[in-house]
Amino acid sequence: MAGLIEGSIEVRVFESAAELMEAAAQEVLKAALEAVSERGRFTWALSGGSTPRGLYKLLASNPSMPWEAIHFFWGDERHVPPDHPESNFRMAREAMLDAAPVPAANIHRIHAEEPDAERAAAEYEDEIRAFLGPAPRFDLVLLGLGKDAHTASLFPGSAAVHERERLVMAVIAPGVEAQKTFRITLTPPVLNHAARVVFLVSGEDKAEALHSVIEGEREPERYPAQVVEADRLWMVDRAAARLLARR
Repeated sequence: MAGLIEGSIEVRVFESAAELMEAAAQEVLKAALEAVSERGRFTWALSGGSTPRGLYKLLASNPSMPWEAIHFFWGDERHVPPDHPESNFRMAREAMLDAAPVPAANIHRIHAEEPDAERAAAEYEDEIRAFLGPAPRFDLVLLGLGKDAHTASLFPGSAAVHERERLVMAVIAPGVEAQKTFRITLTPPVLNHAARVVFLVSGEDKAEALHSVIEGEREPERYPAQVVEADRLWMVDRAAARLLARR
């Protein structure tokens, strides 16, 4: 494993996806124990997609996790019911939440079954503010990276990339505008106020996006993951890191 530190950005490269997931599990456990020790609870915004599934499964079997003190939120969600195959909530529930002793009251999901996506976004913002206060600060936000350099559901060219007031927005997923396929996503203000952000990136198909975001010119409208400026740790496997200049 190699490490690279650039100001508030740290990049750790792991030889395999399995090694990456093991290290990520230890990173989450450490953050959770520290937060619970200092503040009595750990607030965590989960990432969706396929990459973190292995991480969630590892954590679910870890008895050291302070499950009763962890409050789970989501960085983004598809505009689908919670039992839908593409639901980020369903993935996290099946991989981790159902297998761990998590109190139901600690699960703060996005109610994406609401027919009006914008209303679902507003309601989720209200819930976040009610729980975390007017300037919400998550202890940890877990993010992924798309092949187009999006993160959460902040897509290239989306107005959400430039949002400065709202904490949650409904956005139209690219390529399917005619069907008005919405996503509900956290926005830069809440992501950048997080105590810690961890990006989890795996696979050769993410290499170009990873290189562009970390080592390319700053163009957040083109590479939305660049809008995240909180202290951030990039945990990536060797395949994803193949184009980085320093590995």
